[in-house]
Amino acid sequence: MHPDTPNSTSFPPDGIAAVVGASGGIGAALLARLRASKGFCAVVPLGRNTDPALELCNEDSIAASAARIAAAGAPLRLVIDATGFLHGGGFEPEKSLSQLDPAHMAHAFAINAIGPAMLIKHLAPLLASDGKAVFATLSARVGSIGDNRLGGWYSYRASKAALNQLVHTSAIELGRRKPQAIIVALHPGTVASPLSAPFAKTGLEVRSPQIAADELLAVIERLELTDSGGFFDHKGMAIPW
Repeated sequence: MHPDTPNSTSFPPDGIAAVVGASGGIGAALLARLRASKGFCAVVPLGRNTDPALELCNEDSIAASAARIAAAGAPLRLVIDATGFLHGGGFEPEKSLSQLDPAHMAHAFAINAIGPAMLIKHLAPLLASDGKAVFATLSARVGSIGDNRLGGWYSYRASKAALNQLVHTSAIELGRRKPQAIIVALHPGTVASPLSAPFAKTGLEVRSPQIAADELLAVIERLELTDSGGFFDHKGMAIPW
């Protein structure tokens, strides 16, 4: 990675940036920061309330959003996938094997792995073929197998580990088709949001969405081609698979 530099200077100024999950805490902060940076000719929010609406579990809606971006006439330089599922709908992170539930696991994989895989399928091929272009998806340190020392959280851990594998595998193919493009998984740390609120323990570093967005964009700014397929935290440090 390059050393710290101002936001967006490593991207050619002719391109589009897109944020998937732009109505969430981190997504909204990323959208605001990208628009304020003025480093792109357009910054496009994608989500349930956008036009067209993007539903992560509906591939047709993802394809429609990709078609709208492709028709814009400017190169796609940056995609940030800020979606994710940890709890809700009656599901909480499992503390033991006895709590494993097929419906919970299927939903976690649908949101944390299959949905992002469809985003990669439809949006990564649109990345610009010349100059810097990045697809970044938000993973989680607990998706690391090598760093797992506490156990628990089976569905979340496994679905994020699956996401990491999808990123690494697609980076290999993307490297052949678009050698200037970069695809990475990023761990944003613990961010003050509805997703993390029930699990923010005393002493745990919890940061605002705005600070998290700044940190993530700084990491993206420093990415180089050799980083493609990697898994990095919000400080730019590699995380074990």
